[in-house]
Amino acid sequence: MPSWRTTLTAAGISGPRLRDDYTHAARRVLRREPAPYLALRLLAAPPLVPYLAAGLAFMNLVDDVAETGTPRQRAEGLAALAGRTEAALASGDSPDPVLRAYAHAVDSRALPAHWVSRFLEGAATAEAAFDGFAAEEDFQDYLDAYAWPGVLVFTGLQYQGGPDHEQAAGWRRFVDAAQRVDFLADLCGDLADGRLCIPRERLAEHSVTRADLEQARDTPGVRALLAGESRRARTALDATHGVLDLAEPGLRPVIATMRELMEHQLTRVERAGVGALRRDVGYGLAAPLRILVRAARRSAPSVTEAGSSRAR
Repeated sequence: MPSWRTTLTAAGISGPRLRDDYTHAARRVLRREPAPYLALRLLAAPPLVPYLAAGLAFMNLVDDVAETGTPRQRAEGLAALAGRTEAALASGDSPDPVLRAYAHAVDSRALPAHWVSRFLEGAATAEAAFDGFAAEEDFQDYLDAYAWPGVLVFTGLQYQGGPDHEQAAGWRRFVDAAQRVDFLADLCGDLADGRLCIPRERLAEHSVTRADLEQARDTPGVRALLAGESRRARTALDATHGVLDLAEPGLRPVIATMRELMEHQLTRVERAGVGALRRDVGYGLAAPLRILVRAARRSAPSVTEAGSSRAR
């Protein structure tokens, strides 16, 4: 793995202040999401890494504001952040090093600004005012408004000029699976925070109440509900196979690893059953390390070559 300085140089990022901005963004990602950061550093083509790290830092920044405080505080915080982001994208400058790095990444990679504005709008509506889903259609609306553009403000930076229609549609399938797995893995914590992320119509189908889930009752209805949600997540995950071919070569090892980690986590959810209501289901430690090491060995001969012609 090349040093961070070498990685910045490979991406064509020069100037002390700009390099410091990207370093600040990367450190923010490392503190908040060490596993994705390590996957990027180990597996992605170095010329892509700083841009993607800046994108992930921005996505995390918006998520953090959307999930912190009272509804009024979230709304005010997101409105202020949207203003600062718009100003940064227009001028290339900001008091915030994360926004400076992200504005440079968006400009350098020519990511269409509508993905950024769509994500910020979704954060202020679908996420900040989240009160659950009545039906599957509401879940799909949530993906369209927030989760899908949230992924593309990050992964869209792999494409010079942004994703085309087919690529964007592939990431829509990917985020459908990722969100289903994430909601199942975080059931316990979400319920403790007052968030029910399974559509209410499906609880009714199994005669399950919210209290049944909050109190982790081991009933036939609860077991059937969780098994059904896991099957839906598995079906959605199976539909993401073609996404790898839509990714830039320099990012394909990362996407393959992300998908393998999701499969691993979903298997743990399936094995946990009702136990997923008593504690969140993580990746564990040993299996993710094995997945990362195996992926690094596979990608080592070609990752630098794969991304070198697409960095600028």
